[in-house]
Amino acid sequence: MANAPTKPTSPVKKESSSSSGLFATLTMPICIIVAIIIFMFILGDPSHFEGGDVEHGTPDIYGTIHRGGFLVPLIMSYVLMVIVFSIERFVVINKASGTGNVDAFVRKVQSALNAGNIDAASAECDKQKGSVANVIKSALKKYREMEDEAGLDVDQKALAIQKDIEEATSLEMPMLEQNLTVIATLVSIGTLTGLLGTVLGMIRAFAALATSGAPNTTALSTAISEALVNTAFGIGTSATSIVMYNVFTSKIDKLTYAIDETGFSIVQTFAASHKNK
Repeated sequence: MANAPTKPTSPVKKESSSSSGLFATLTMPICIIVAIIIFMFILGDPSHFEGGDVEHGTPDIYGTIHRGGFLVPLIMSYVLMVIVFSIERFVVINKASGTGNVDAFVRKVQSALNAGNIDAASAECDKQKGSVANVIKSALKKYREMEDEAGLDVDQKALAIQKDIEEATSLEMPMLEQNLTVIATLVSIGTLTGLLGTVLGMIRAFAALATSGAPNTTALSTAISEALVNTAFGIGTSATSIVMYNVFTSKIDKLTYAIDETGFSIVQTFAASHKNK
């Protein structure tokens, strides 16, 4: 009986997981294409260079970024990915939290449990909605089932409720962590790609210095510009990724704690109210 909630919930979670995977698969190439378009047609527009000379004209800030080299659009695509995946995770996690404040919801459920009013606690779940409420409602349903179960003692019933909470949590919570691996990966890739751009730029800079006769100052400044632009974009991407990853993991931890706290209250309430029966 402890596995009962799994049957109706599993297909929904599989569909959600597939949708999230499809979203990630489509988002990454689209971000790369958009970054290339921006690099070529916006940053590379002749209006950003003195006299319209893209090769030799003095650039403004946009032209300087364009002269950063072929790795710039790649790092720009990382920035776009961080933005898109952050928005997607923000929407998903907020939806999982439900319609109201999670802490207030937990307090209302605990108050109803302390009063022995399981129906009121279930009603609060219906109002709240979201992943946290779904797990708690599943536990309350199991609570009712265990009240009518005659073949088990109190400890076994409490254990069955706890197991139901764990199973429901395992179905609801993992979807919140999907695509966070992309953001976490961009932390390292952004820095490494920026470093690669820096290395390539410095190679070009030293190559310009090594030419015979007077150094080519244009080639030298272009190479240094490439190195600095890539470094700046790489560091910016990594910093943004770290901040967003920590924000979302903090939100997920908060939801998990709310489930654990409320689930513990449900189990304790059941054990206390049925101990002497």
